[in-house]
Amino acid sequence: MVEDVELNRFYWHSRRGMLELDVLLVPFVREVYPHLNDVDRDLYRRLLTCEDQDMFGWFMQRAESEDPELQRMVRMILDRVQPK
Repeated sequence: MVEDVELNRFYWHSRRGMLELDVLLVPFVREVYPHLNDVDRDLYRRLLTCEDQDMFGWFMQRAESEDPELQRMVRMILDRVQPK
């Protein structure tokens, strides 16, 4: 289980100041991040180091990350909110 300190830290790092990103990342970190395996947690941390404009393009599906693992995390976040 993720410790509260770690969860709070990633909650604040997930708040990007861009509404389109915040509505995807903040609920993800609250509801899904605690249940991720260590590999996917590391991947989420890597995602947070990316530029907001890059992430915006990925999440709006205007572009894809050149890194297939980051693209997998983007897809995981999008799959959570998109209707099936």
